[in-house]
Formats: sequence, C-alpha cells, structure tokens
Amino acid sequence: MRVLKYVVPLSCQGMTVKDFARRELGLSARMLTKQKLQENGILKNGVPCRTVDILAEGDVLTFSLPEEEMHYPAEPVPLHILWETEDYLAVEKPWGMPIHPSPGHGRDSLLNAAAYYYETTGQRLLFRPLYRLDRDTSGIVLLGKHRAAVSSAVVEKRYYAVCEGVLSGSGTIDVPIGLAPGSKILRACGSGERAVTHWEAVTAFENHTLLSLKLDTGRTHQIRAHMAYAGHPLAGDDLYGGSREHISRQALHCGWINLKNPALSLSITLFSEFPSDIRDAFPWLLKIRDIKREETVCPPV
Repeated sequence: MRVLKYVVPLSCQGMTVKDFARRELGLSARMLTKQKLQENGILKNGVPCRTVDILAEGDVLTFSLPEEEMHYPAEPVPLHILWETEDYLAVEKPWGMPIHPSPGHGRDSLLNAAAYYYETTGQRLLFRPLYRLDRDTSGIVLLGKHRAAVSSAVVEKRYYAVCEGVLSGSGTIDVPIGLAPGSKILRACGSGERAVTHWEAVTAFENHTLLSLKLDTGRTHQIRAHMAYAGHPLAGDDLYGGSREHISRQALHCGWINLKNPALSLSITLFSEFPSDIRDAFPWLLKIRDIKREETVCPPV
C-alpha cells in the first residue's frame, strides 16, 4: 500500500481537507470520493476525517492508497522500460503494439506486457495508462501505479513526425475532427470536436520535413488527420494519403514528455530515441543531432 503524508503549512491553515487536496495536491474529486469510501482512506493526525474538516498549520494529512489488483492476461511480450519508480512505469511502446487488446491483437498489447512484468516483479497493480498512442505510433507511454499517480499528473507530450513536402517555420491547425461519414476508423476534418495542433518544422530534406508537434487536445488520429488536411500527410500513413515508399507505417513518434505531479513533488522530463524503422527510412535524421533552435527540442537519434 502506498501511503502519502503531508504536513499542512501556515499558508493553507483554514482550508478544508477537500480544498487542500484539490488546490494544493491536484487530486481529483473522483479520487477523493474513493478515498472517503475506503476505511482509513483519509486521516488527519492519525484519525479518520471528513473532507469538510478544517486544517490547521502542522496538521498531518495521510492518504492510504490501496492495492487494486486486477487480473489481466499476462504474456511474456518484450517490454522496454525507460523509467520506473514506486509511482510510475514509463515504457517505450514499439509500433504495431496496441495499448489494449483488440481484434487480431488479443494477447500482444501493452496491457498484456505490463501485466506480465507486474506479475513477475511481484507488483499487484491495475493497468493505468495516462494517455494512449495509436497502435502504429511509437514512443513513450506512461503508466500510473495508483490513484494519485494518475489523478494529479500533468503531462506535456511532444511528438516528432516526418511529413511529406517541405515546411518551414511554425503554425497552428485549429480544425474540428470527427468520424468520416460511413467509417468507424477514418477521421475527417471540418466537423466534430475541436482539435488544436501546434507544429514546428525542425529540418527538411528530399521533399520531407521533420516536425515537432504539441497538442492542446487529444482527438483520435489528431496529428495524422490534421497534417493530411494541411496537405502534408505523414510519410507511411496511407490511411490519410501518405506514401509507403519509405516506411510501412505512419512516421510518428512520441519522443518527449514532461511529467509534473504536485501530490508526489515530482517533475521529470523523459526522452525516447527514434526507433530503427524511422532512422532507416530517413537516414538524414542522423544529421540533426547538433541542430539547436530556440524553444525546439530535437529528438535523440
């Protein structure tokens, strides 16, 4: 069981337990509700308390996070661990691996691989991805190990993509995305939910451009659909008009994340190198190692 303890500072005196947990620790209302229903889930100075109770300077607030074991099909699927603590597991997901089991991928998903890893390391944990990547998008995926790891996490992601055509400078695509008529998979721009993508050109070569992208929203296929809408589909993304001449999947990689969690006093940045298929398809990416541009993070290669 993970136990989190906090000493209430003078600046928070007079706050309720709920206000302290929400404003100072960033915990969600849903998590607080679950903690209230758990025996000894929230303690003030070692005594069970209510979320409406008032705090004083020096009070010790304790959250006891239960083990929430769930049985998933565990399979010995290779798992590339990038970083691990008692709160998080960061892995590098290869392209071709879905986050959850799906038709044709019933036992080779990230869930299956994580379940096997947790089982073999004696960890009794739920599968808690903080976000998802498309099956054929590679890169960093962050898993939380308990409620607070997910509830108060603030994650900024940066994607790297090779698109067709030559782009320079930077821009923003603010166009809604929804399902294309008659399709359960393909997304179309112009109607649906608002979607905002910020892109910046890092370098261009042989009619392709390496982009650094940040998202304000998290729509399905957002980068792929937006870049196709802009007339620059991702290389390899034949679903959205890209050519497979150089690579057999969308050249899209989640290569940088910044994680902040006030409840855990944590701030960390993680990087992930381009996988071999992108490097082999576009060997000129190796030449950008020493490129430095203000406010641009070039992915390791």
